[in-house]
Amino acid sequence: MSGGLSTSMARNVFYGGTAFFAFLFIALTVDTNRTLPKRDNSANITPAVAHGKKLWETNNCIGCHTLLGEGAYFAPELGNVYQRRGPDFIKAWIKSQPTGTPGRRQMPNFHLSDKDVDDLVEFLKYSSEINTAKWPPNIEG
Repeated sequence: MSGGLSTSMARNVFYGGTAFFAFLFIALTVDTNRTLPKRDNSANITPAVAHGKKLWETNNCIGCHTLLGEGAYFAPELGNVYQRRGPDFIKAWIKSQPTGTPGRRQMPNFHLSDKDVDDLVEFLKYSSEINTAKWPPNIEG
């Protein structure tokens, strides 16, 4: 017998591997479809949250910040800023920009109304309540 695979052995490896990975794919798909509804918090989406998300998008906040790990790394992660700093700090921070501190990156002033700032804070609160399976592993993001 030669040291290589025969045609029938290669075919059996191919079919066996295909069956194994097809079964694995189906099992992981079923597990995902069972797990995701338990993690859904879309019932918490209010008109204020939706408007805050629109402000987030139209002002391109993700161009500098990350939200749950997605976005640019120029400025801090904001997925858990509501838990870290609270609503009053966030509102004061947005309204006081740019600070004019030399040597620091400056956030532009978007001239948002009080309602817009409140809605943006509601969006950040909603984002902080998303079940991220304990990611990031530390509160500072």
